[in-house]
Amino acid sequence: MKRSIILDHYQNSYHRQRPDGEDEYIKLNSRNVSCIDNIDLYIKLDGDKIKEICFEGEACVISISSTSIMSQLLEGKTIDEALEIISNYEAMIEEKDYDEDILEEACVFDDVAKQPSRKKCATLSWHGLYHKLLELKKDF
Repeated sequence: MKRSIILDHYQNSYHRQRPDGEDEYIKLNSRNVSCIDNIDLYIKLDGDKIKEICFEGEACVISISSTSIMSQLLEGKTIDEALEIISNYEAMIEEKDYDEDILEEACVFDDVAKQPSRKKCATLSWHGLYHKLLELKKDF
């Protein structure tokens, strides 16, 4: 079941596209220098609410599918809600206590900790977005 969800998000990624009206979006790049993972995230805010997240780039199945799930999960959330979700996701990856109810489909990556080389793939976009949202939060 987990594998099919991951593959589906890789093959049919949610918002994997360069957005129209790109100048209305905040762009950030997440890159793993030890492999091909290189993802550009585009975030559109409405006040402190994430209105839309799009992405493009070249990356492995884990990076693309986790970014797809992240973008779907965080759209419509406030910056504070998104930060809480991302914190729980990273706790799950690090095998710490987390709230699986707020992670929804992102829980498919709960076994990534058993493959240390895949942790960076699964958290690449999440980590980049977390730091960008912390920076943006200062404006609210």
